[in-house]
Amino acid sequence: MKTTQRQRAETLRRLHSGPGILVLPNAWDVATARLVEEAGFAAVATTSAGVAWALGYPDGERISRDEMLDAVRRMAAAVRVPVTADVEAGYGATPEAAAETAHGVIAAGAVGLNLEDGGSDGDLLDLGLHVERVQAVRTAGASAGVPIVINARTDAFEVKGWDAGRRFAEAVRRANAYRAAGADCLFVPHVSDGDTIGRLAREIDGPLNIIAGPPAPPIRELERLGVRRASLGPRVVQAALGLVRRAVVELRERGTYDSIADLLIPFTELQRLLAPAP
Repeated sequence: MKTTQRQRAETLRRLHSGPGILVLPNAWDVATARLVEEAGFAAVATTSAGVAWALGYPDGERISRDEMLDAVRRMAAAVRVPVTADVEAGYGATPEAAAETAHGVIAAGAVGLNLEDGGSDGDLLDLGLHVERVQAVRTAGASAGVPIVINARTDAFEVKGWDAGRRFAEAVRRANAYRAAGADCLFVPHVSDGDTIGRLAREIDGPLNIIAGPPAPPIRELERLGVRRASLGPRVVQAALGLVRRAVVELRERGTYDSIADLLIPFTELQRLLAPAP
């Protein structure tokens, strides 16, 4: 029997407390969400880049809120485990826009969301403004009766013109402010070296989320460094599209199928995977 949305939210929040690291391969459609669930992962995270690319958009809020939430809705309806949605920067810079997006995520059946502080100009939103946005999402969840799990993301490591020291200090400052505002997890992407990841885990007062996959350390090393949540972000969809490119180039140039020969999932298995639950 499928659990209630509130129960799934509570489950997702508990997963950030161990006993092991929470690993989330990101899905971009129903088939990939089901594959993640079938592999035994405790939750499914969506990838905004993967959803956008599949629908013909570049990443970076080029897709509309409604189209993104429709994809989330399809994935959440297809799996029994909790789903957390990457909704980029919330499709609007105001607290009101963030709250509207949070209500949409809950209506779509998901129980968590990512909320970025990166602005469209490549800079960061005002710290106080993003704190208000995190608080607005928390309030939206409470009003809907779903304790939505907030993964507050800072893009401090992506700001051009800052040296490594300033990026690190600002990432820690912002992550701790978002935690105090009600975020459940603190997401710091664009970091892959072990020393920096370990320092972030020690100085951020809450569960740290890092993007795993190449070139980041392996999962067990991330766990040793203190990371509580490792998501693959766009890495799986990048690899999947890399395989498509390799396969079609091979087909065009050589007329052979070696690239995909060992990777084909049997047709009947995919039919079973996507059949409606009894």
